[in-house]
Amino acid sequence: MHAVALKRGASAPEVIDKPRPDPDSGEVLVRTLRVGIDGTDYEVIAGHHGGFPADDDHLVLGHEAVGVVVDPNDTAFKEGDVVVPTVRRPLPDGPTEYFERGEPDMAPPEDVVERGITGGHGFMSDYFTSPAEFLLPIPDDLAEWGFLVEPISIAEKAVEHAYASRSAFDWQPESALVLGNGSLGLLTLAMLGQSFERTYCLGRRDRPDPTIDIIEELGATYVDSRETPVSEIPDVYEPMDFIFEATGYPKHAFESIEALAPNGVAALLGVPDSWPFEIDGGKLHRELVMHNKALVGSVNSGYRHFEAATETLSSLPDWLLDDLVTDIYDTSNLADAFADDETTIKAAVKFYDHEER
Repeated sequence: MHAVALKRGASAPEVIDKPRPDPDSGEVLVRTLRVGIDGTDYEVIAGHHGGFPADDDHLVLGHEAVGVVVDPNDTAFKEGDVVVPTVRRPLPDGPTEYFERGEPDMAPPEDVVERGITGGHGFMSDYFTSPAEFLLPIPDDLAEWGFLVEPISIAEKAVEHAYASRSAFDWQPESALVLGNGSLGLLTLAMLGQSFERTYCLGRRDRPDPTIDIIEELGATYVDSRETPVSEIPDVYEPMDFIFEATGYPKHAFESIEALAPNGVAALLGVPDSWPFEIDGGKLHRELVMHNKALVGSVNSGYRHFEAATETLSSLPDWLLDDLVTDIYDTSNLADAFADDETTIKAAVKFYDHEER
């Protein structure tokens, strides 16, 4: 079978041949439909994140996947079921307490394998296997877009944890700001628009731009960070009840504190490189304390977040999915799939169509 892999020492992925995997007991064989490409994939390729399986000279990429069951292998699944895999798996020496509790998303990264990222092959191949408990069935009519379940699940977890941090009082947020107008930011903006009265999205793009068009079609306000930095948003627009940070720009974490309304919370999802810079730590500390504000870090997601993401994906309008997913490639034009193209919002690699048998 074909697989898209990064070899040790390489600076770009390539198509390689691998044997089709055979499912072990309790595992399911899945034929891959589509696998999304995101910022984490680029970080893995650049060597800034992740790691190879210990005994292999390559890493099969891809952690945003959707596929169809071809061999249920005596599990509860049926042939033809459309499924989405979760990402985290136990280490080779066995599951930790986080897996035993059903909370692998809360484990430290050194305590897990992340398929397509760290220590385990991903899903960007004609077929993959997975233990049944790490596969989520989704409706057939989502087969085309199912690779978006994983990124939406990341947002579902972050929002859940933000609300949990405010659960000690009657928190009734009305305004939300998404930092970052990439595909994750836009999906999150669409999700937040279903429950927040006023939504904003911050980016650094000039008009005309397709991401700005999507932001405004969703009824949100575009904020150009070159004109209005995060710290000035309360004066130009309004203080924000909720901020979703998806840029990985380290200063945004601290600027968000001042941009929050009293009792507000910011969820941090970006993973920045090291960057020392000066802040007024006392001022920010005081702001957190005196106005009951909170910062919440969030990474990965759990099974229930995948379930919630499936419901969210089902509720998104067709025009948004069509505009968001700008590029679908097959393995014959892999270089284009991973090209750094500003016109791309969301790209995916296609292996099979759902209708193919």
